[in-house]
Amino acid sequence: MRVLLIEDDQLLGQGIQINLQQRGYRVDWCQDGQQGLHGVIDLQPDLVILDLNLPSLDGIGLLKKARHKGASMPVLILTARDAIEHRITGLDSGADDYLIKPFDMDELDARLRALHRRAHGRSDEILNVGEIEIRTGAREVFFQQQPVSLGRREYELLLLLLDNRGRVLTRRQLEEKIYEDDPESNALEVHVHNLRKKLGKSLITTVRGVGYLMGD
Repeated sequence: MRVLLIEDDQLLGQGIQINLQQRGYRVDWCQDGQQGLHGVIDLQPDLVILDLNLPSLDGIGLLKKARHKGASMPVLILTARDAIEHRITGLDSGADDYLIKPFDMDELDARLRALHRRAHGRSDEILNVGEIEIRTGAREVFFQQQPVSLGRREYELLLLLLDNRGRVLTRRQLEEKIYEDDPESNALEVHVHNLRKKLGKSLITTVRGVGYLMGD
């Protein structure tokens, strides 16, 4: 999952970036409002973490401009402003959630995952693909009614392919969404192989020279 962090506090921003990367996120970090606005438009991240007190363009101004330009990804505001009117202003300007500093990283992680699920209509959804059942709220996967243990990246790859059923996704598209850093050369192939082994060989089709496909 690709996250854009817009935070001007050097220590806090570095701490958030390192912690989220350790949890498997791909994190881009901008430290002023104008740079952050360009990042939202150009990078099209899955989620945005936005501070309010930013140089060059404040968080509320950034958020309004981004929404005006059509940016639709979930935005989580981080701020020390805990007055209710500040929260209302942020939400009315297009934010999806609000977290007051200081905060716990486990709570930030949980809120990001919840926002991502809601953005994909999966707050607590049961998905069925052939003999596969996915319970997104609990992140549980069953094959032929038996529970299957998937690693984090295997699970993310499964959902990403499911989101794009009938569409070929290139290797680069998959790697950008799943890996926070440059993956090992055969990492994607290993995860595809593991999914086929656990959930059936016919689940994912290789399109030679292009990428992978999950059929309708």
